[in-house]
Amino acid sequence: MGAEDRERGSLSGSSRGADRADAAVRSAVRPSRPRRDRPPLEQRPLRPQRGQDASSWAKVLFALRPPRKLKFTREGKYYLGITLGVGFAAINTGNNLLYLLLGMLLSLIVVSGVMSDLSLRHLTVTRRLPARAQVGRAHLVEIEVYNHKKRVPSYAIEVEDLRAGQPADKRCFFLKISPASAQVAAYRRTPAKRGRDRHTGFRIATRFPFGLFEKSREVEAEGDLIIYPAVDPVRLPVEEAGRREGGASLSGRGGGDETFGLRPMRDGDDPRDIYWKKSTMRDQLVLRERTRETRPDVQIVVDTVRPTGEGDGFAQAFERRIREAASRAVAHIKRGDAVVVATTLGERVRGDRNLGSDGILRFLALLDAVDEARVSELSAERAARTSLRQASSPGPTSGERRTGTPRTAP
Repeated sequence: MGAEDRERGSLSGSSRGADRADAAVRSAVRPSRPRRDRPPLEQRPLRPQRGQDASSWAKVLFALRPPRKLKFTREGKYYLGITLGVGFAAINTGNNLLYLLLGMLLSLIVVSGVMSDLSLRHLTVTRRLPARAQVGRAHLVEIEVYNHKKRVPSYAIEVEDLRAGQPADKRCFFLKISPASAQVAAYRRTPAKRGRDRHTGFRIATRFPFGLFEKSREVEAEGDLIIYPAVDPVRLPVEEAGRREGGASLSGRGGGDETFGLRPMRDGDDPRDIYWKKSTMRDQLVLRERTRETRPDVQIVVDTVRPTGEGDGFAQAFERRIREAASRAVAHIKRGDAVVVATTLGERVRGDRNLGSDGILRFLALLDAVDEARVSELSAERAARTSLRQASSPGPTSGERRTGTPRTAP
């Protein structure tokens, strides 16, 4: 090899080294991929619904509980009966063919257990709840299963969504989940009552490969969904002509018909607002500022006190009042009114076109009736909290000045 070839080789080697160095620098500064699509590897097993003060013996039993649950299917019961029959026949007769058949039947049981356990391993289940749900309207709940295994797929996976205090009646089936990938399915549910719907976890089961046994495990995955009350179409009375001040609005400048004040005209002002009576008396044009158009808040009161001695009919009447209040509130907000929903115990919430009706519907969804015997106790607790809040909040200083005084809702 000549000197020129050696020099060319050294130059090419140095250029390759520089390319590798540049590639290393680029890989060092390249941002890593976000791992938000990959959930954690393991989920905690679902604990039984017990009190907060669980005994030590219950904790020991929970620690010794097997990680999987095994249940025989109908075909599995028949298969087990045939296996036991062949085993008894082989023992009584001593026939080698029967022993061979018994070994084959038992080997299928072992293979079924190993493959089903391998299919359930390293699976993470997540739930996507909708933003809002309403009584009588169907909504979709998405279930995503991620397979963390790198080379082994999972087959025939059935996921059951568990809810506190309710039977598990919604399931999603996944035929195959490839390695290091996720599958998404959804189920449709129509709520029958309002309130907080608490999801506790999942039950992951499989009958792979032969359908003889169902192996399952329960994992913890909490989630809450607020079920709004049903809303019916309501025809509101015709709105009175004109505008009135009131509600929680503040008087100030706006686009009304009445005059708020006068000021000298500046560049950029609308010449249609020139007040000519004052402008003719001065050398400078005078502009008229208009008042803000305000309307009173629509107040809806819900009676939440349960009288002493009321039977089961009170619950139905209370649910009807909640439904009527929600329907009226949504109808007024759609028309452009501001709505205040209050209870007889002093709780209140406000909504308008800008805030929307979600706050009011959520308030009504979580509203419960209170016994008449506890009204005085709750009123005392609320008064104590209010006084404590007023004492902790700093008051206005002497240098501060309020620009307007809010008006309370009628």
